[in-house]
Amino acid sequence: MVELVPFAVPVVGDKTLLVWEPSSGPTAEALQFGLLYSVRVFPNAAVAGPGFYGIIKFYSARDAHRAQKACDQKQLFQTSPVKVRLGTSHKAVQHNTPALNSSRCQELANYYFGFNGWSKRIIKLQDLSNLEEREKEDIVTPLQKQSLKFFCALEVVLPSHECRSPGVGMAEEPLDKLEEGSLSFLMKRKVTQKLAIQKAMTDAFQKLLIVVLALFQKVVK
Repeated sequence: MVELVPFAVPVVGDKTLLVWEPSSGPTAEALQFGLLYSVRVFPNAAVAGPGFYGIIKFYSARDAHRAQKACDQKQLFQTSPVKVRLGTSHKAVQHNTPALNSSRCQELANYYFGFNGWSKRIIKLQDLSNLEEREKEDIVTPLQKQSLKFFCALEVVLPSHECRSPGVGMAEEPLDKLEEGSLSFLMKRKVTQKLAIQKAMTDAFQKLLIVVLALFQKVVK
């Protein structure tokens, strides 16, 4: 069995578990079958009586199936069994799924490739703000309306798979007049640089697709 895991928000139903009648939310057992994207717990509607229900999203449909099979109708940490069902599958909308942010991409890469199984290499980090040039120009663009802008080009490297994925990103942050030459200006400059790097990483990871084999081998296209 082969499963494709993209660096995208899991929205298809077969990656989602619906949990009913837990004593205080999804139990730990349901969370030990793979990497989770999110766990959300809600109180029951008034017409359903007191209690909770939970929505658990996995990155992998296989992990969600294993968790559902192992936890459905089990007592786990409570005296009454919980009901665990898979969500309805909607594979047709999979191509519209939003990309993961950079921190989520790193989390997914760490899980499948290991912390030392991948790295990023910044190729170019360029300041496009041109604040000094703008200040010498006409007052049509006052300093209050200026901004910090950075461009980043990098590549995500998977040495064991001999794979390199390029990515680019640009970030822009508005600059207040009082920030010019101050510590807050330097901090905002650092934040803008970081945002550009994060966007470039997200872009690089979107070009990768994890192929998970039955024996949990990691292969990347």
